[in-house]
Amino acid sequence: MDQRFIARIAELVLDEVAADRALFRVLGGAGDRAFEAFRGLDGGPGGAPGPLPDADEAIAGRALEIGRPVVVPDVAREPLFADLELGANGHTRSVLAYPWSLGGRPAVLVYLARNGHGRPFERGDLEFLTLSLAPLLFRLRANGNANGGGNGREPEAAPAAGRAASVFLGEALSVRRVRALLEKVRDTDAPVFIAGESGTGKELAAKTLHETGKRRNGPFVAVNCAAIPEPLLESELFGHARGSFTGAVRDKAGLVEEASGGTFFLDEIGDLPLALQSKLLRVLEEKKIRRIGETRPRSVDVRFVSATNKDLDHEVERGRFRQDLYYRLKIIAVELPALRERPDDVLLLLNHFLDEFARSMGRPRPFVSPVALEMLLRYPWPGNVRELQNEVQRALVMADGAPLILEDYLSPKINPAGETYSTATHRFAEAKADFERRFLREALVRCRYHRTRTAAEVGLTRQGLFKLLKKHGIETPRPGP
Repeated sequence: MDQRFIARIAELVLDEVAADRALFRVLGGAGDRAFEAFRGLDGGPGGAPGPLPDADEAIAGRALEIGRPVVVPDVAREPLFADLELGANGHTRSVLAYPWSLGGRPAVLVYLARNGHGRPFERGDLEFLTLSLAPLLFRLRANGNANGGGNGREPEAAPAAGRAASVFLGEALSVRRVRALLEKVRDTDAPVFIAGESGTGKELAAKTLHETGKRRNGPFVAVNCAAIPEPLLESELFGHARGSFTGAVRDKAGLVEEASGGTFFLDEIGDLPLALQSKLLRVLEEKKIRRIGETRPRSVDVRFVSATNKDLDHEVERGRFRQDLYYRLKIIAVELPALRERPDDVLLLLNHFLDEFARSMGRPRPFVSPVALEMLLRYPWPGNVRELQNEVQRALVMADGAPLILEDYLSPKINPAGETYSTATHRFAEAKADFERRFLREALVRCRYHRTRTAAEVGLTRQGLFKLLKKHGIETPRPGP
């Protein structure tokens, strides 16, 4: 990449965002320092910079581990750095760090530190940094793709066919356990039962089992038991002979038969009628089906995978699901974790979907403003990965090719207070007012708009809270349950 282009961006950042110590580093494909600029370190412009002080080195290293932009007004009170040996000199008070990776390796690090005598970094500084770096990161990504995966490295090996995709991206222990279990049982014929909330990726888990296992060359047939009317379900599953009922004008193979040699996936198995549960149990035990209107059985070679978001133990207790079928289906059980149980994976999935949808829409990959990113990371995602996927797609459509996804583009569920993007200001009064508005709105959302509870949480009296709400024109709906 053109060194002059990088130097111009570095100069813009380091000149605009005042810092006592600053480092702007771009790494090459082999980890070498392709470009480096600095302020406030030994050596001066044009000379070799001295090393960062130990405290700054430790904080920069932690920022690289976190892998996302970090703005810290007060290092001493920041939980992210509580375990670091920062020394007792107390020079570094406020930090702004922007790490960025390409192909799984660090590619850019911008690190700025302010001592105790200056004002701390604010969200506006991070917004400016995000906008300033967007052209550089876009070019680096484009160059990496053109070179087969990143900065002159060899292209990464393509993942095995059907390997756990977006929903199984993540480093949470629960996700690693799911991946390990799917790999262990992929080549067996034992029935697999997949449980999990709606949107966690149960069909993807079933496809992963099929496409990575020994049956990958056979068909994968999926049926949603809740989507087919009950009178038609038996015919769809097991087939029928011509003339066996009105409208049966020809012989028809059922879906189980069509899946012979491969995998048959029964989604929402909890909605299967009781009358068909006994027939399915017989198929599982005998590996044979009988079409409606026929007397002779037909052999099938099928691996059964089933899934539900219902509590089948409860359904068995209520007599709505056969216990013997439940145990037969649940020889191997896979529990998919909810997204709220692995919040650290939200950022990984967010970036994955941004890359995926930007590429499919033929648009440059945008970046997320710090405020919008904070909202996305704080949201509990009741719809799990599917909801996150839909939110990213919606935000890209709303951005309409812009380089930055703003909080304005998020859905009302993610941005219930309707916050809008505001440019960074250098006037103290305006910055303070903007902070107060955001702070109060976030606190109200956390407390479900219960004003007395909100006042107690933020350390204000009820009268003090009401005064601030009136000052900033913040309306509060009726409190939630």
